[in-house]
Amino acid sequence: MKVLVAVKRVVDPNVRIRVRADGTAVDTTDLKTSINPFDEVAVEQAVRLKEARLASEIVLVSIGPSAAKDTLRAGLAMGADRGILVEAPQDLEPLAIAKLLEEVVKQESPALVLLGKQSIDADAAQCGPMLAAMLGWGQATFAVGLQCEGNALQVTTTTEDGSELIALELPAVVTADLRLADPRFVTLPLVMSARRKPIATFAADTLVPPQALTARLQLVSVAAADQKRQVAIMADAAQLVDCLRTQAKVLEPAP
Repeated sequence: MKVLVAVKRVVDPNVRIRVRADGTAVDTTDLKTSINPFDEVAVEQAVRLKEARLASEIVLVSIGPSAAKDTLRAGLAMGADRGILVEAPQDLEPLAIAKLLEEVVKQESPALVLLGKQSIDADAAQCGPMLAAMLGWGQATFAVGLQCEGNALQVTTTTEDGSELIALELPAVVTADLRLADPRFVTLPLVMSARRKPIATFAADTLVPPQALTARLQLVSVAAADQKRQVAIMADAAQLVDCLRTQAKVLEPAP
């Protein structure tokens, strides 16, 4: 089967980010970027499926600026076969990304789509479910285990109560949690060989109408987290509720 893996270019999680002086956005000037950690896990899972002879081809797709080719190269070095870059603004909303991925899926016809459960910049966790709904495919989110047998998947997912085992028929969409797989260490020879693997490039407006990429949300302001917040340990829920009412004043007074 063919596996399509969506990967996103993000600021490296080990880099300390800064907010612009005008408070309009995060300042990414000269910051190191990397593949989104959750997407890196998805790539690793796809490579393992191929090593187990359950996948015949791994295709990576990234949506973003031309610099996202480096993100694709990182995934190709892990063992993917080829890449697709959809050139688009970096700040597309999840719905627009899902629409673009839908068109790529229609062109590539994969049996399985893997992607991280969320990106570490937006933390929306929306693209996977939106894509599955648009395609009319089964889905499993927050996957921590995956087994493939024939035309069926068994996916272990995390829930508020623990874990859940979901049976899916292919084609399907699965979003990866960090516990799904530990990404392998990529050696220099693999990095060099990835440079010879093909990457096709498309403009976003050739896949969907420009109005489909229009932002629906307005960013009002961005502020750094308060580093001097006080922390208090509550004895029980009643004390927490009282604190929220009397100190934080975010709850209505008791009747």
